[in-house]
Amino acid sequence: MSQKNWQKIKLVKLLELLRQQSDEQHPLTTNQICDYMHSNDIPCDRRVVSRDIALLNEIGIEILETAVGRSKAYYVDDRSFSAPELKILIDAVQAASFITDKKTEELIAKIANLGGTHRAEILKSNLVCFNTRKHSNEHIYYNVNTLEDAIQQQKKVIFRYFDIDIDREKVYRRDGHHYVVEPVALVYNEDNYYVVVYSARHDNTANYRVDRMDSVEIIDEDISEKAIELRSQVAKYTEQAFKMYGGELKTVALEFDKGLTGVVYDRFGEGVKLMTSVEDRNIATVGVQLSPTFWGWLFQFGKQMRVISPDDVVKEYRARAEEVLS
Repeated sequence: MSQKNWQKIKLVKLLELLRQQSDEQHPLTTNQICDYMHSNDIPCDRRVVSRDIALLNEIGIEILETAVGRSKAYYVDDRSFSAPELKILIDAVQAASFITDKKTEELIAKIANLGGTHRAEILKSNLVCFNTRKHSNEHIYYNVNTLEDAIQQQKKVIFRYFDIDIDREKVYRRDGHHYVVEPVALVYNEDNYYVVVYSARHDNTANYRVDRMDSVEIIDEDISEKAIELRSQVAKYTEQAFKMYGGELKTVALEFDKGLTGVVYDRFGEGVKLMTSVEDRNIATVGVQLSPTFWGWLFQFGKQMRVISPDDVVKEYRARAEEVLS
């Protein structure tokens, strides 16, 4: 191999070594760098290591120099992700129910290694496994890939949809018949991945859990203009559909204990305007979709929260409470 090619390989290996094995607490000495090169059958001389480091710095890769005893040592400090950022990503993967145990382990290892070997060991040793509700459908990653391709190509998809029975077996809806839909967007909501779709046949939107989809394939049929238009409205749609699933959209006033202020902000956003009521309570006027999900969310707070207007919603609120009591 020519000297020029050796030099290219050496620079690549040098950068790979520094990114994976060095940081401010673990700088690599010139001798350690040479030993690594020799172990990979790459010629290396202590006298030219500093020249190679300078060349990498010249092209914009920041490599810092320090001293270990009497020897020069080098390390990479500026990384794409900081340790706290990597920790957040790892926790997000670990918390997501739709990511299976096997894939969780793989993704955590990949994310941790972005911070280099030493940080990876620290991040993985501090890992707290708090999600025991992981799904088992390994095909979800292929489903996500197929659905994303369909969305980019603006094509329809065909699939079968199933539930899980008491024996953890698949029970296909529609007796196993296929669904044909127009995918609009992939949405992550409350530990699950959903695909938002448009059905021209019913002129309506729907959501399907990606981990409950089977045999997902792209059809060589273009989606409609309506489905394309819906993409620009998907943020507003998901705000309504995923927070309070379906139902009539109404503006209601909720009166609640001040201790639930954070809960209201979490559900409706911190832009909600609050007024102080009597007996140390607040009032929030918010838009909701009157659905079983909304009522279930409301009733979990018991006497701490109630609907006070409009009258028709208050009437329905009382009727539902009486139904539960009966």
